[in-house]
Amino acid sequence: MATAYQSCRYGSKCKLNHPGAGRESSGEDSRPSDQSTSRDTKLTDGRCYQWQLNDGKGWLDVDNDHILEAQYSLPHSKGIKIFNTPYGAVSLDFNRMRVLGKSLRVRRLDDGKTVWIWYCTLSKKWTMYGGKDSKGNPGPVKSCDIEKKFQSDPSSSYTFTIGADAFEIKFKEMRQVTAKRKRKVTRRPLYRENCRDSSAAASALQALSLDAKPKWQWGDRGAWYDFKRRPDATESSVTSEEIERKYVQNPAAGMTFKAKGQTYKLDFQAMTQINLKTKKLRNIRRL
Repeated sequence: MATAYQSCRYGSKCKLNHPGAGRESSGEDSRPSDQSTSRDTKLTDGRCYQWQLNDGKGWLDVDNDHILEAQYSLPHSKGIKIFNTPYGAVSLDFNRMRVLGKSLRVRRLDDGKTVWIWYCTLSKKWTMYGGKDSKGNPGPVKSCDIEKKFQSDPSSSYTFTIGADAFEIKFKEMRQVTAKRKRKVTRRPLYRENCRDSSAAASALQALSLDAKPKWQWGDRGAWYDFKRRPDATESSVTSEEIERKYVQNPAAGMTFKAKGQTYKLDFQAMTQINLKTKKLRNIRRL
């Protein structure tokens, strides 16, 4: 981890917000609202995004921050625990953009080209605005339209109608409000590979995966079960390790597998498993 502005020929006098240049970030205050609602863009050193920690002595880059970005891009992800930092294990709260249990601050710098996606909770599942329904029809509201309004005034709201019903997305509350109910909304970036050597990133990711060993599970009636392959393949055709490999390749995608002769699809964004024949839906999780 090292400050980036030292490589700039203008040094600390540069007008751009290089890490360590002493300018404040949108993700370091203590207000309780969802920190993803800040439109205050702080420039990176040329990368697509840049995650940093501050112990009071300046902002330092987080190694392998594509792991953080991939997790942050998922609407259901509340945070992540990272290891191998100068401060030991660090737990991040994405919604409030805070470090839990330590006197550290965290922030995400941006290159100004991030595509922000807006989501709303529907039937206990995060649903993307503008996404297609089961019949392939796109939603009446696009994320880009919500984002445009948000960028113009993050303290305002976005209103729209569907039939006779009026809807309002209140940015400060991060809620979609109608006359009858409120739903949570969130704003997350569309995941991009960072501007770095892909082979180096893959090696770092492989080393991290071997160290952390994430585990995938599926839920049923309040209990959780590991994904694992048995010799007779009656339980599952995939293992937790195989799911993890697919996930790190593209956290916004999914995969299919077989169990007991049935075909299932995993949705990494919704964190669900669906039986493609019976349409039975179960939750999955990544530990």
